[in-house]
Amino acid sequence: MLRKRPRPDDRTDALPDSAISVRALTKVYKGGRHAPAKEALKAVDLDIPRGSLFGLLGPNGAGKSTFINILAGLVNKTSGRAAVWGHDIDRETRAARSAIGVVPQELNLDAFFTPRELLELQAGLYAVPKSERRTMEILETVGLADKAESYARSLSGGMRRRLMVAKAMVHRPPVLVLDEPTAGVDVELRQQLWAHIRELNRAGTTIVLTTHYLEEAEQLCDRIAIIHHGQVIAADATWDLVARVDRKELSIISTEALTVLPEELGRFDAALHGTRNIIVRYKPSQTRMRDILDAVRGAGITIADLTTHESDLEDLFLELTGSRERDGGESVRADK
Repeated sequence: MLRKRPRPDDRTDALPDSAISVRALTKVYKGGRHAPAKEALKAVDLDIPRGSLFGLLGPNGAGKSTFINILAGLVNKTSGRAAVWGHDIDRETRAARSAIGVVPQELNLDAFFTPRELLELQAGLYAVPKSERRTMEILETVGLADKAESYARSLSGGMRRRLMVAKAMVHRPPVLVLDEPTAGVDVELRQQLWAHIRELNRAGTTIVLTTHYLEEAEQLCDRIAIIHHGQVIAADATWDLVARVDRKELSIISTEALTVLPEELGRFDAALHGTRNIIVRYKPSQTRMRDILDAVRGAGITIADLTTHESDLEDLFLELTGSRERDGGESVRADK
């Protein structure tokens, strides 16, 4: 008699607090005759809470894909420890790999298979018994049930992305990693993918999203780690990370035309843009907005309108890395 295959989310013991946990994780790629060795990950310590929608943020070449590929068993680590859903990737390799599903950036689909056939094939590769396969349920989850018998080549780009997510779900992994899922897609498709990601997370799946789109991470993720040159330089709740940036910008529109910046504003980091727009940059920990507005009124300026710009992840990244220059790879982008 065929025994039911144990799954990571069927365990009877206590669920792990961390869906992914790594300690001193290091990866060094050996150099060649004309190329030096490259340390892609440098003693990374990181815990990704169970049930979170976690963003792994950084520019291309920062080490995000290496980190994910080690967890998925596609790249061998040089040193350190890593566990997926409580399973050490060295001592419990099979259980660790069964606990994670990875959606790669590349669309590697066989154009002459239908979504149903592709999921059945993927389930077979993971040794999922036919009696336990949930092919149509998964296609329904990603909104492709009505395309189950259509050839993959006939699907739109967004549908193919969702089909990649479906393939990664066939073995019921409690952890799902999406590696740059919206790279190169238009705004409408990105919004659709975001909706599906949120729905999967609400259903209980821990989502790890690697991205270099700052807006994407800020909109979707409840926790974020920023990786730069193979090191985690920040990891915290999204709101707490943004709150670290002690910087605001106040834009004041005056009713009167100005030719020079009033001397009352000389003690602030202020500048006149055009004849009616005064921009004041300040640190809330050192300067109160009320003091700026008092100075404006003291200069006899009537305020027609004012707006403030809050710090965001782009400000944080630039502050942490200490430069606006491209440094060792493609810069982190914000689509706003």
